[in-house]
Amino acid sequence: MLNVVLYSRSGCHLCEEAERELHALQETIPHKLTIIDIESDPALLRRFLPDIPVIEVGPYRLKAPFTRAELQMTLGAAADRLAQLERLDAAAYRKSATLAAHITRADRISYWISRHYLFVLNLFLFLYVGLPFLAPVFKVIGWDVPASLVYRIYRPLCHQWAFRSWFLFGEQAYYPHAAAGLSDVMSFEEATGITDANDPSRYQARLFEGTPRLGYKVALCQRDVAIWGAMLLFGLVYALTGRRLPALHWMLWLFLGIAPAALDGLSQLISQIPGNFLSPYLPYRESTPLLRTVTGFLFGWMTAWMVFPTLEETMSESRRVLAKKFAVLRS
Repeated sequence: MLNVVLYSRSGCHLCEEAERELHALQETIPHKLTIIDIESDPALLRRFLPDIPVIEVGPYRLKAPFTRAELQMTLGAAADRLAQLERLDAAAYRKSATLAAHITRADRISYWISRHYLFVLNLFLFLYVGLPFLAPVFKVIGWDVPASLVYRIYRPLCHQWAFRSWFLFGEQAYYPHAAAGLSDVMSFEEATGITDANDPSRYQARLFEGTPRLGYKVALCQRDVAIWGAMLLFGLVYALTGRRLPALHWMLWLFLGIAPAALDGLSQLISQIPGNFLSPYLPYRESTPLLRTVTGFLFGWMTAWMVFPTLEETMSESRRVLAKKFAVLRS
């Protein structure tokens, strides 16, 4: 038997009329009618509101305005197609029909993910960017083992150079490399005695966690804190706005997200390569905490702006397909 889905909403007179027409066609073209309220999901509301009533039967979709003749023709075409499928490849059709007739565990998991993915992502981002701030907290209260564990967890994910990290509970919020030229704060070399001369590989700078006087470093560098923090902030804004923001165009992502971070980071990296042949044009430079934060924030925000809405499109389609399947099987 045909499965016919009517997308409707309360107070829609055209929807009520379409439902009556479908009931009237039951004797001519037998079918199972399932009505889905588009107000049950914001994605359904955005997609179908301008066109309701919308009728889906097999691969065919009919949206308002339509006549009874058009409705009958659509149902007839779907019935003919169904009959042809059963005749041409009965075994394959029975297999697909059997799968479609049951709600599997995979269906339930997929539907849960499609509904709650944004919460899961925001929770992950909150934990990812928040846990590094616990390391200095643990150090201050004397929990050296948990603090060391946090630093070790993030060590493969970030360079953790102390002169490019935020510090908590100390005299300054950061101790920049002397090459950054920030004369109004104590440099990392002045504060620790660790210099590029006695630490050419910067391994000591990576392992340096802080002292009671200087404070203790966050387990993620300044740029990474800005990147992941911006993604979390966008995720929260996206959730609060009902996931309605359209995806950022990839060209804007390149110019506003990638370009500033690449310009700051790559110019710094290239200028610090020993024997840099570009030194006459690109002298040795060290970025500042402000530049790292601004460029990192732009990269994180613009990346999230491009990725989250694109992901929502995929998830909303999964929700629609699975919600339709659940409604048909449960009706």
